[in-house]
This record gives sequence, structure tokens and C-alpha cells, in this order.
Amino acid sequence: MELKKMEKLGIETSLLGFGCMRFPTNAEGKIDRPLAQEMLDKAIAAGVNYIDTAYPYHNGESELFVGEALKKYDRASYYLATKLPVWFVKSVEDVDRLFNEQLQKLQTEYVDFYLLHAMNLGRWKEMVELGVVERLEALKAEGKIRYLGFSFHDGYEAFEEMLCARDWDFCQIQLNYMDTNEQAGMKGYKLAEERNIPLVIMEPIKGGMLANFGPDIKKKFAELNPEASVASFALRWVASLPNVKVVLSGMSTMEQVEDNLKTFVDFKPLSEEEAKGIDEIVNIINSRVQNGCTGCGYCMPCPAGVNIPKNFRVWNTYHMYQSYDAVKWNWEVEMKDCEKAKNCVECGMCEAACPQALQIREDLKKVQEDLDNKSI
Repeated sequence: MELKKMEKLGIETSLLGFGCMRFPTNAEGKIDRPLAQEMLDKAIAAGVNYIDTAYPYHNGESELFVGEALKKYDRASYYLATKLPVWFVKSVEDVDRLFNEQLQKLQTEYVDFYLLHAMNLGRWKEMVELGVVERLEALKAEGKIRYLGFSFHDGYEAFEEMLCARDWDFCQIQLNYMDTNEQAGMKGYKLAEERNIPLVIMEPIKGGMLANFGPDIKKKFAELNPEASVASFALRWVASLPNVKVVLSGMSTMEQVEDNLKTFVDFKPLSEEEAKGIDEIVNIINSRVQNGCTGCGYCMPCPAGVNIPKNFRVWNTYHMYQSYDAVKWNWEVEMKDCEKAKNCVECGMCEAACPQALQIREDLKKVQEDLDNKSI
């Protein structure tokens, strides 16, 4: 197993981390514990020593299962990461209550890597105002937390403010070859590198989207290496960055565990040819964008209640990946029916306000038609 040294912390972690958000489940929607145990055991036997869970994963069952699953291992043989569910923190006393609950569920006396979970600028300001960081620092001084960081979901400016607010032990960001300009992005990666803050990476395969392409993209990857899985290229892309110390993968099947171990046990950074090939693939995917909506929001609010930027984001993503599964949740669950393109009354107010001069009314018709018909 490839190990990476976190020089700042004086420790070595496995470059592959086991993400505990997507364990296999049974017919009742609960974790399939025998299979999940087998998967975790196989990964640990191969050298994986970074196990990442969180309070809400699997509706709270993940921490319970991880605590039980790791009980047979020497506590000093692995690094355990979990996260403070900041949305439940209304006072500093909540920190102790939640943290102690997590220790109990995980059957441990300390957490190696503890994160403020899913942080954005608004949540950061709330945590600062409540004195949460100071309380976590006190828990660290007591030895109950070894290393303190945060996981992040917001724009670069928010990331810069949070990262520079204190000398964090580590940080967790979303990064993959399609999201170099999203959230913290590569700009955030470079800032963390400059500040000597080691990075843990989540969503390296973009929730599975970078493992499930159409035949044309699969052929491009096969031309680079016919023996490698499509997913392995995404993992190796981010794992080849020097300040990436752990790449988290939420594994749902034994086949995924085996494929990831194949990638990381004898890890090879991307070659120059492979890097160029991925750049070409990214350009092909981006060329499928249907319109140039930047999400600026000047078209909003729509008098008919249509969420124009959200409709175009889903539509563009659908065409980029040529997969309805890539947007199924966004279209069917996240977006309210009243926000969908079909509610457009063609008043034209949005087009008058659009700095990109988009033909919004015509494009909204295409959005609804494409996603209703799943026409790709």
C-alpha cells in the first residue's frame, strides 16, 4: 500500500482512505454488516490505515458499525476520522454532547482526525461566534482529538478565509479532474500547499460519475491503458498531486475494494501521456455543455417560480456525462416541481436581464423535453 507522509504531523497515512458513507446495504436499507466487515478487513489487510466516517452517514449507523468493525484491531494500527455535525450545534455545550456520543458509538477514547463537517462561510461564522473551535482545541489538548480540520463545500473565497483563520492540522476538500474550478478547486489546493496544510480528498470520482461514461469516453481511457479501470484514472489523477495525503473512496462493493487496492497497492503516478489524455477527455466532456449559463442569477427571481440557473446546471450536466443517472437525484428529488422548466410562461424578463444573452425561453423548453424523455 502506498503511504504518504504528513510531514507537518509526523505520521504516515495510506494514500487510499476507506470512506464509510456508501457501505453496501440490505433490503431494509441498513448496512450489510457481514459484507461491509469483509470489505473493511480486506482493505486493512492490504495496508489501508485511514478510516473516515461521520455522524450522519447511513442515517447514523456508520459510526456504530465502524466502532464494532474496528474493535478487533489494535487502536494504534489505524487512523480514525469522523466529523462534528455543525448543523446540530446551537451552543458550545452541544460540542461535548455530540463528541461524547461519537466516542461511545465508535468505541474509542479518542479520534485521530476530527473535522468540522461540510463547512461553508455561514456555518464557519456561526462556529466562531459560538466558540466551537476553542472548545475543539481544548478537547485536542486533553488528547481526545489528535488532529483538527474541516471538510469544505463552498466557493474559493470562503475557503481562503477559513483556511487562513488558524493553523489547521489538515483539511478535506472535493477535488477531481472535472472540478478543478469548483468549490476550493485547484486554487484552494495550491493555497493549502503553500500553507503546509495536508489535504484529504473527497469525491475523487465525483460520486461515481467519473467511473460511468459512454462508449466514446471509455474508448479514450482504454487507449491510455486497456488494463486499467476508468475509475482508477480519476483516483490516480488526484493522488498524483504532492500535497494530497489521503484519497477517500466510498466503496459499496467488494469489486470496488479490489479495484482500488489494485490502484494503490502498487501506485503509479500519472504519466505525462496519461495526463494529456485526461485533459483531452475533459475538453470533450466540457464541449457537450448546452448553453453558457454561469449561474450568476441575474435572471432571478423568475415571476413564474422557475429556478433558471438550477435547470440549466442539471441540463448541462446531463449532456456532459450523457447519463440520466448523473442528474436523477437533482432532477427528481432536489428540484421542486414548481421550479422546473415546464412552468415557464415565456414572459421574457429573464432574457432582458441575462448578461450572456442566452435564449432562455427556448432553452427551458429543451431542458424539460430532454429530461422528460431522457433522450440521450
